[in-house]
Amino acid sequence: MEAAGPPALRPAAPRVLVIDDDKNIRATLTVCLEGMGCSVRAAASADAALAALGEQSFDLAFLDLRLGTTSGLELLPRLLAEAPSLAVVLVTAYATVDTAVEAVKRGAADYLPKPFTPEQIRHTVEKLVDARGAQRRLAELEQELRESVPEADIETASPAMRAVLETVTRAARSDAPVLLRGESGTGKGVLARALHAQSPRHARPFVVVNCPTLSADLLASELFGHARGAFTGAVRDQPGRVEAAEGGTLFLDEIAEIAPSLQAKLLRFLQEKLFERLGETRTRKADVRIVAATNRDLSADVAAGAFREDLFYRLAVVELQVPPLRERPEDVLRLARGFLAFFCRAAGRREQTLSPAAERAIAAYRWPGNVRELRNAMERCSILWPADVVEPEALPQRVEGAAPAGPRVGADVTLEELEREHIRLVLARAATLEEAARILGIDDSTLWRKRKRYEL
Repeated sequence: MEAAGPPALRPAAPRVLVIDDDKNIRATLTVCLEGMGCSVRAAASADAALAALGEQSFDLAFLDLRLGTTSGLELLPRLLAEAPSLAVVLVTAYATVDTAVEAVKRGAADYLPKPFTPEQIRHTVEKLVDARGAQRRLAELEQELRESVPEADIETASPAMRAVLETVTRAARSDAPVLLRGESGTGKGVLARALHAQSPRHARPFVVVNCPTLSADLLASELFGHARGAFTGAVRDQPGRVEAAEGGTLFLDEIAEIAPSLQAKLLRFLQEKLFERLGETRTRKADVRIVAATNRDLSADVAAGAFREDLFYRLAVVELQVPPLRERPEDVLRLARGFLAFFCRAAGRREQTLSPAAERAIAAYRWPGNVRELRNAMERCSILWPADVVEPEALPQRVEGAAPAGPRVGADVTLEELEREHIRLVLARAATLEEAARILGIDDSTLWRKRKRYEL
């Protein structure tokens, strides 16, 4: 459920830190910002502001230029070192062009002279929130372009998959950890994204960590960040994925692969929302929902001592078994057609269709690689098969071989079915249409008419 507030600042309430030594200004800004739907925390000193950043993350900060004996310009880089993505607005009654320029040089996102009006505050917040939203959408689009693959369609005609999706919808309303179990390629990552998209956190980041790709130390740094000098090459403080996911969802793919030492740290974060960057003793806090996935039997790993039992039960508050594609036969052809259409559009070519024989082959194959294997097979067809109608020969040999045998001479089939199958096979192996016509003993125009009639 979204909190009440002006539509301009929805769907996520910005988290704002007000830093000013004047209690009247703190109170005024707090009332104004909360009236706009923001979540506000006030700090009267530099130390209080840095402590607040250590306990939670903020989207924006309003920073007074003269903060007791401290200069706001001196505090500004320290704030950004603690929270690199923080948008800082410098507020002052001593506005000059030089001060504004210096503030921007040091990383301020905006500059607001006193006295200010509620409308000026609203305009400043809306501008910065819109800019952050645009940056997030751009990052998401860039990632989609890099991946250059379609997301699997979560619509389903399979009763087993429908039950999974219904549970995802119910679980999305809570903050409970979710464990997705299933074979590789079944779409666990897609379900994790669907869960995030339906949750109250949907406007906040969805961050993915692929656990098997890094060593234990590098994975710890990737998750929780590191301090400068924590290891060779750590030339500056670096926030981790936990901080990047603040307010949103952190998806841990193949969770069974993490080392025992990191399992303990992850358990602590799940229980208390507390962590330390690698090489740093300072404890930080983050508001992040954990969704994990594995293709292994974690119960067996627990019994074998390879995975912590307490972590397993903490992760599996909501546990979902994603069915393999062979148990969703109702979905196979619809997914195949959708993937084929996507890759044809991506390649800028005319849309291909699947012939009845190709559909029989696709439906007969068991797809041990699940949705990922099906997607790859359709991409292959869009690249290698020149015709607009995809025949079994366009499919990987293992898939083509699964097709039921075609019509054969002497069987209970019509002459038309025999002719279509014979022409299809000749076209598949002939180098040119002229060669195919010569083999069939007909002229080119007759072959053209028969191809059109049989949709070959």
